[in-house]
Amino acid sequence: MGLLPAWRSVVFKNRGSGLGLAAIAYVGVDYLRHLSPRWHERLQPVLWTFLAIAAVIRVPFYKHWSSELRSALPFIFSLIFMLSALLLEAISVRFVTVVLGSDWHNSAQALPDVGQWFLLALNEKLPQTMVNLLRARIIGLHHYLMLFVMLGFSVLFNSIEAPGLGLGARYMFTMGVGRLLRALAFVSTILPSPRPWCASTRYHIPAHAHRWAQKYYVPYATDSYAIRQVIHYDIAYADPGDYHVEFHPNWGLMSFLIDFLRPTPPDGSSPWYHLLKKAGGGCNDLIYSGHMLVSVLTAMAWTEAYGGLSSILIWLLVLHSAQREIRERNHYSVDCVLAIYMGIFLWKLIGIFWPTKDASKKRRLIKLERVRGRLTQAAKDSDIDRVREILKEVELSSQVRQNPKSRAMWLFSGATIFCTITVVLLAFMLTSDG
Repeated sequence: MGLLPAWRSVVFKNRGSGLGLAAIAYVGVDYLRHLSPRWHERLQPVLWTFLAIAAVIRVPFYKHWSSELRSALPFIFSLIFMLSALLLEAISVRFVTVVLGSDWHNSAQALPDVGQWFLLALNEKLPQTMVNLLRARIIGLHHYLMLFVMLGFSVLFNSIEAPGLGLGARYMFTMGVGRLLRALAFVSTILPSPRPWCASTRYHIPAHAHRWAQKYYVPYATDSYAIRQVIHYDIAYADPGDYHVEFHPNWGLMSFLIDFLRPTPPDGSSPWYHLLKKAGGGCNDLIYSGHMLVSVLTAMAWTEAYGGLSSILIWLLVLHSAQREIRERNHYSVDCVLAIYMGIFLWKLIGIFWPTKDASKKRRLIKLERVRGRLTQAAKDSDIDRVREILKEVELSSQVRQNPKSRAMWLFSGATIFCTITVVLLAFMLTSDG
């Protein structure tokens, strides 16, 4: 019986169903591109126009601009931090794709994936209609990002608590931390792609391995005795011979990235960031899934800030996205499983330190409760000056010192950036060592 109140609090938490209906309408109208492109072209502009007009109309009546301004600085910092993490991730994606060369990609076998076996078995048991539903591309990465944008703007309609910028800052900061941890994970151990043909069809990369891999990996990879010797001596003892000549374009101050990005002559006239734009999702198994991390963070933000039946629907869409990532061999099952509980864990962890809500209102209520007796007595005595003095005291109580949790959050973010810079410098020294 104790579970019923908790369930009801989740289902009926939201202040109306407007945001949930808008989210369902957005996903449904966008899916019409697969069912009826003509209706999609007609309805999508109408939906976005309606939502934009509704938001603009609500702007003059919004009452929490001061709270939003206080969240502006964390929002800007989180945006810069997230973009920096995405840049480091893009460099890492390109590095793990090119470090072993195209010959390795063509010969490396995909890992056995029990999750994919399970989905293939379900295809033989379930009705074809259900299989088609599981295969349908109902929702993608851009949908989850847009759903969060809608959640943030719903603060204008009092659907969630202010500040909206505070929620956005927490979302981007958590995304940045998740992306950094993901990059450290897939750079640490390079796994073969679920799609072995990917590298040869998407990239111009050298056929041979990087000299670091030629020295520490290639001589021992296919020889069990050599691996035993490496374990025994704990030193690279094989003579790799002469290294292949690497192509070195003139990238000026960014030439140190050549060891990471390994450009080829066809890309030689392009700037370094051109290779990063083509990196996409990479061609190795990038444990854990970045797409799933985005979807889980959106679902967590939606559940915490809004709740309701729509949050349950979003979680169902997250599970649908996970099985489709596995089914289409974009990721192994372990990537999706890890991304789900890493997203939940990071959102909760950052939430311990991140002051997402305006604490001044809570402080005023606490102070008002403490002075209620004095305020009542002053009202009985018709002492207006005393009443004003007490109310001013209540107002000043909301403008207190910085929350200790906020200070801890800044320390945590600073430590994260410091560790990231340290790892990048260490990797640079190792890869540039002849």
